[in-house]
Amino acid sequence: MTTPPLVPNSTVIKYAQQAPRYTSYPTALKFSQVPANALNEASWKYGTDDLALYIHIPFCDTLCYYCGCNKTVTRHNDKADDYLSYLEQEMLLKKPLYDGKKVVSLHLGGGSPSFLSSVQQTYLMYLLRRHFTFSTQTEMSIELDPRHTTEAYLSLLAELGYNRVSFGVQDTDIEVQKAINRVQSTSHIANMVLEAKNKGFSSVNIDLIYGLPKQTLETFSKTLMAAKAMRPDRVALFSYAHLPERFAAQRKIPHSTLPSAEMKAQLYQLAVDSFTEAGYDMIGLDHFASQSDELSRAKNNGTLHRNFQGYTTLGQADSLGLGVSAISTIGDAYVQNPKKIKDYYHKIDNQLPLAEKGVLLTKDDLVRRSVIMSLMCNLSVNIKDIESRYALCFNDYFESELEALTPLAKDNLVHVGENEIRVPEAARIYIRAVCARFDAYLNKQYTLTGYSSAI
Repeated sequence: MTTPPLVPNSTVIKYAQQAPRYTSYPTALKFSQVPANALNEASWKYGTDDLALYIHIPFCDTLCYYCGCNKTVTRHNDKADDYLSYLEQEMLLKKPLYDGKKVVSLHLGGGSPSFLSSVQQTYLMYLLRRHFTFSTQTEMSIELDPRHTTEAYLSLLAELGYNRVSFGVQDTDIEVQKAINRVQSTSHIANMVLEAKNKGFSSVNIDLIYGLPKQTLETFSKTLMAAKAMRPDRVALFSYAHLPERFAAQRKIPHSTLPSAEMKAQLYQLAVDSFTEAGYDMIGLDHFASQSDELSRAKNNGTLHRNFQGYTTLGQADSLGLGVSAISTIGDAYVQNPKKIKDYYHKIDNQLPLAEKGVLLTKDDLVRRSVIMSLMCNLSVNIKDIESRYALCFNDYFESELEALTPLAKDNLVHVGENEIRVPEAARIYIRAVCARFDAYLNKQYTLTGYSSAI
């Protein structure tokens, strides 16, 4: 299956504006002070019996220049011992939010969760089993730095119950790797992917990034060939967000080494064509899944969801985040822990509320979240469904937003019908620009300092 060609380069330039990634709405940059009991109130009003658990492990032993994640770079592994102790204290503090619920998914992100030693991984799982009740079919996933992953480490993770692993590949070209300070062996990664499959992991994911310094169509095509040869179950294809004003490490990447907006769009389309022709189903903006994967099934039956970890099939569960900068989502509340590890420790030491920032969603937020997430997951919005769910007239409620879509419609980036708003396959890369027209927090030019380019 070959995707339609991209719209002209002039259109790429026109819409290569700053826009959120929309892993939430409102986005994390709009978080502000919230009541200390915001999560407890939301849990009391809207809580479900299922729990999606996210744990942030912030440590890395080297600095990757492209990274915009919350991280602490250190070679002192004992720092993780202290961190695990604080994680347990947070578990105890938040027990009212999960008591009586079943964990249906667990995700370890970072930073680099593979920074934890085998002993530390084992102890963390002991803590989790001690304090939480797990479903018999819990999805347990972990992000891994392949440079610090061995066959023995994978064996341990399998024994601990992890059934999904994600390897950070990013790019296989040595010059690109040097430019981002992440040199790693492609053959080793391929071997780890194979080992993960042999050890019974039900899903093996690899992450790629387009738009990195020194990437070209020729070099990236080789990365794509190497990735396909590994036959992962899922591929996450992320757009590099160059925001040196926010992330100091990115200042080590000269702007002159980055692909232009036109080239970036071509890199994206190259990946789309490559993976879809290899039999992968495209999921939302930036994921691919084998056609037997549950993400593919969710896409096809309209049950795909999106959260801070990307696309998921588990949209109804309460989401509880543990660790520095972790975000919890329950009902109408988003609440984030302190972003700095010293502040996180200070609040736990002094038994202070961990709710540093967040947002309590208004009805308008809920309406717009439904529209934006439907676009991000399905490339479409069912107008009648929104009208029925929120008791409103869509055309009246979004009069100015629909007017703002007119230029995009003229450029064939979106089709606005009586019952549906739809983004065509060929314009998938522009979905963030389309969503931005429904974002009440952006200015009238639909741009906002602090977000990455929409292309």
